[in-house]
Amino acid sequence: MKIIKIILNALPRPILIRFSYLFVWFSRLYYKGNRVECPVCGGRFRKFLPYGYVNVRQGALCPGCLALERHRLLWLFLENKTSFFSSNLKVLHIAPEQCFLKRFRKLRNLTYHTADLLSPIADFKCDVQNLPFTNSEYDIVICNHVLEHVADDKKAISEIYRVIKPGGFAILQVPVDFSRATTFEDHTITNKAERSRIFGQYDHLRVYGRDYPDIIKGAGFTAEGQNYTESLTEKEKNRYGININEFMFAYNKPL
Repeated sequence: MKIIKIILNALPRPILIRFSYLFVWFSRLYYKGNRVECPVCGGRFRKFLPYGYVNVRQGALCPGCLALERHRLLWLFLENKTSFFSSNLKVLHIAPEQCFLKRFRKLRNLTYHTADLLSPIADFKCDVQNLPFTNSEYDIVICNHVLEHVADDKKAISEIYRVIKPGGFAILQVPVDFSRATTFEDHTITNKAERSRIFGQYDHLRVYGRDYPDIIKGAGFTAEGQNYTESLTEKEKNRYGININEFMFAYNKPL
């Protein structure tokens, strides 16, 4: 476990992304089985692998495509609750996850763009707090586990809202501490070790609480229905390796 933490914290994100492509060639064969299933790549394995920067989570990482719990949850949601895989849609994916990249690009129904400040796999190099896109340009914006890294998350949410068409929606997952009623941030905390202790990761700027959906709604979004995570059965959560402490909503921009 210590080796995993050292590697994740020592290597820059672009290098980790490139290294990970080599890792999956070995892991998908070594861990082949039928105890768990990844809905993203369709692979079946003996287990999902541990992953985490500070607190290493068991059963988190898919050996076949490197999808994490949140990625598998998102795939299930898009597949079962939206027309993402069938309707003609223009999609902006901020900080694109590599487990999705090739799969989404192959979907002929999508006009698919990616954006990130640092990622070597993104189409556009830009800041989510100042997106270089026109108003109401996209049907869907996906921005997962990004807002906790952003200095002004309210501005980022407002920018995402701006570029979505009326009637479109955003997927905005973040890590949530369900024991907290309200989100906590303190920009005077700059020490990396202290940030890791308080926020869960050295480059996180806040820890979101149960008020997170209300923060998103404050920008004008609405959210219909229950948290999708809560609709899954225990069998499904275990089979697909889902983290129960995750909000999964489509945040809609009203017509």
